[in-house]
Amino acid sequence: MISVQNISKTFKLYRKPSERLKEILFRQCRHKKFDAVKDLSFMVPSGKTLGLIGENGAGKSTVLKLLTGVLIPDTGTVHISGKITGLLELGTGFNHEFSGIDNIIHNATYLGLSRPEINRKLDQIIAFTELGDFIHEPLKTYSSGMIMRLAFSVAIHAEPQAFVVDEALSVGDAYFQQKCMQKIREFKAGGGSIVFVSHDMNAVKVLCDEAILLDHGTAIAYGEPETIINAYNRHIARRSISDDDVRAGPSLNGYGSRQVLIESVTLKDEHHNETKILISGKPADIVITLKGQASMEDLTLGIVIRDRFGQDVYGTNSHYLKKKINVQQGRTMDIVYSFDQFNLGPGKYSITAAIHTGASHVDQCVHWVDGCAVFETVLGDEPFFAGLIRLTPKLHVNGG
Repeated sequence: MISVQNISKTFKLYRKPSERLKEILFRQCRHKKFDAVKDLSFMVPSGKTLGLIGENGAGKSTVLKLLTGVLIPDTGTVHISGKITGLLELGTGFNHEFSGIDNIIHNATYLGLSRPEINRKLDQIIAFTELGDFIHEPLKTYSSGMIMRLAFSVAIHAEPQAFVVDEALSVGDAYFQQKCMQKIREFKAGGGSIVFVSHDMNAVKVLCDEAILLDHGTAIAYGEPETIINAYNRHIARRSISDDDVRAGPSLNGYGSRQVLIESVTLKDEHHNETKILISGKPADIVITLKGQASMEDLTLGIVIRDRFGQDVYGTNSHYLKKKINVQQGRTMDIVYSFDQFNLGPGKYSITAAIHTGASHVDQCVHWVDGCAVFETVLGDEPFFAGLIRLTPKLHVNGG
């Protein structure tokens, strides 16, 4: 279990190193204070995962350093039931002149393993890295992905009761990332507590039981991952929007400057009838009705389809489809995403829609609406399949 109560951490920032010496000699304040973490509290029970999300500089990595003892909080307490290990900055604690094996031994010793324990686990650690003969080469010859393999393997095999993962995991290739994710799931199933930092929102949804949104070191939202991720998207969108811009209108709830409103989102089947049930593999339309509160040009309209777990299944927008949208004040218009084959697997889904400038809502969010339509996909007369997506393979039987 991880228990954090009212921790804070403040750093002194100097314009240049000499200012620090002048402050000591002349007893004059020559620094600015930076509150990296402010009065943060949370608990991660055994067998649970907490996600930390937020923009760069929000305080996520500082929190992990406070958890692992790299930094000491100025106020508050951190309690860990047992040993804590994990991935912070890539290669922390490694000597780049040493070989992979030497670094395993030194790092495992630092993490509290005895030499007999290291000898017993060494083959497992090496096998998990899949580095082959490179395990005998110095770390300075490794790529960042290879260093991540080594660091994760040592940390997860050190028998911790708590584990922290920073963005370092993102540098690995897709195969090894999946391998790490499976190991993290096994660790969690065995009763381990995990704090997970990532900008990959799908990974947060899949791995985490709860999440915290950090902003300038303060927790501004705490709850279920999908709720917190939606709060994060709103937070990003509102950075360039003043309070006066967020005004009510006769449209779906949501957020943004609202100069153009998403009035409705409907689905139509292969016969162009409105429906809440689509047949997998058949044609379908997603129709989004916009209304101009003001005239705007070169807008982008995007959609994201999410499954019942809140995981993003598919997303696209008009920018990537190379279509420009111009809206006139007082006019309504329909934007139609047409699918010749709507190939989602059977299940329940929701649609999030957003109108914005540029390639993403980060540029200027005009109107973003979460869960503006819900629908179900069912199987038709086509051959049965399992999963989230319907593929159309051709089967060839050779020989016999």
